[in-house]
Amino acid sequence: MRRLLLLGLCCFLAPRLSWQQLPRPCASVEALTSKECCPVWSGDGSTCGANSGRGFCQNVVVSDLPNGPQYPHQNVDDRERWPLVFFNRTCQCAGNYMGFDCGDCKFGFFGANCAERRESVRRNILQLSVPERQRFISYLNLAKTTISPDYVIITGTHEQMENGTRPMFADASVYDLFVWMHYYVSRDTLLGGPGNVWENIDFAHEAAAFLPWHRVYLLLWEHQIRKVTGDFNFTIPYWDWRDARDCQVCTDELMGARSPLNPNLISPASVFSSWKVICTQPETYNDRELLCNGTGEGPLLRNPGNHDPSRVRRLPTSADVEAVLSLTDYETGSLDRSANLSFRNALEGFASPETGQAVSGQSTMHNSLHVFMNGSMSSVQGSANDPIFLLHHAFIDSIFEQWLRRHQPPRTLYPTANAPIGHNDGYYMVPFFPLYRNGDYFLSTKALGYEYAYLLDPSQRFVQEFLTPYLQQAQEIWAWLLGAGLVGAFVTAVLATAVALVCRRRQRRKKMPSSFGERQPLLHSSEEEGSSSYQTTL
Repeated sequence: MRRLLLLGLCCFLAPRLSWQQLPRPCASVEALTSKECCPVWSGDGSTCGANSGRGFCQNVVVSDLPNGPQYPHQNVDDRERWPLVFFNRTCQCAGNYMGFDCGDCKFGFFGANCAERRESVRRNILQLSVPERQRFISYLNLAKTTISPDYVIITGTHEQMENGTRPMFADASVYDLFVWMHYYVSRDTLLGGPGNVWENIDFAHEAAAFLPWHRVYLLLWEHQIRKVTGDFNFTIPYWDWRDARDCQVCTDELMGARSPLNPNLISPASVFSSWKVICTQPETYNDRELLCNGTGEGPLLRNPGNHDPSRVRRLPTSADVEAVLSLTDYETGSLDRSANLSFRNALEGFASPETGQAVSGQSTMHNSLHVFMNGSMSSVQGSANDPIFLLHHAFIDSIFEQWLRRHQPPRTLYPTANAPIGHNDGYYMVPFFPLYRNGDYFLSTKALGYEYAYLLDPSQRFVQEFLTPYLQQAQEIWAWLLGAGLVGAFVTAVLATAVALVCRRRQRRKKMPSSFGERQPLLHSSEEEGSSSYQTTL
């Protein structure tokens, strides 16, 4: 009886587990101690899909070119020479395949064999139709409430894991997984002892990798949403904040209005008011010598506009964007936040957009939006908790794209050495699996299979921003329209039939014999032929 119950339970659970694609084998003792992360692809049952020509397990080769002087330590942080502390063998995918098991398609490719090339278009959220906005918000909430089927988060250092013999991982939702990634890439280095940390380190900010790293981050986020929802036409919308005077997306129809009860909270009418943030207490983690474990830490905070005006005078203008785009050098000088006339530094917000000179005590461009939101967005490590982060960084990515198209920089313009740790061309982006090099994403979105609506030529832009929304609405309600048309046709046919019957009855009444027993009218009589009453009836 017990075996039957277990068998029944397994059969009941099987359909629920099958959608999760693959287990997470690289979080096991075996994988950590062997330092090999080469999972089996479920499509053919072989490691890295080797039997299908998708990829193979290979040694990881990292760049040994020198880093800048900003980080003076060595072998004290798990992110150094990423990912060698954890794994030195991973799947290397071939052709158009991608993923930690080579089971996915590269950015811009679709289909069972990843042979279909398609360009997706990211659109302005303020120009989405009502159904499209509702769908986007529902996707965000689904990601927030769905445990990631592919990944877990690291909750301890490699040393705390006793070199892999005591794994320290935790489940996280698809959305929180990306919040944790943004925390992990920018967290302080733990040097041993309560509060003993090195703060001048960030593998995704304040240097050259800022733009390529966030480009890959958004692509991976977009990819995971598509997998969770099954909607492979989904794209992240952007918020064009040029010349804005307030938070245009802070409405209950979009990202949540201000709560009337507490200006620091989201309106109860928005689904985002129920969200719990993670990874927002860096000082606590440092004091305890721990990593963020993904536990909820309170509600999402936001109070746009009530920030320190001495730090952010106003939101960026169209003129600011144009001034930044005119800078010809991607990086200059020290290759960090003190660089002058650096496009990256000015766009990130450590330099004046008007002069290109580094400024202290002020936040411009990208940074100004984070400070302006005056809440969860204002802390680097926890900023991705606010979904406005996605809209904001999508627009930052579009400005990066404009600069690439305008200046056509060769890859050699990207620093290959002496950038702050994590930012050289050949450095693998922390903490992504599979592995991506910074310099590989110093290229146009066209090569990655996506575009921005406002960067299209006028005819394409008309189709994307004006015609497409109406066509999509028509497609969504076509069944209703068809049903209404059929019902209308049926009603019309019934009415036409009824009218025809009434007309026939009237004609028959005029043709009926008289009360004297005549079987038919005497049409041949001269009297009837001259009857005006008959012709009137006719």
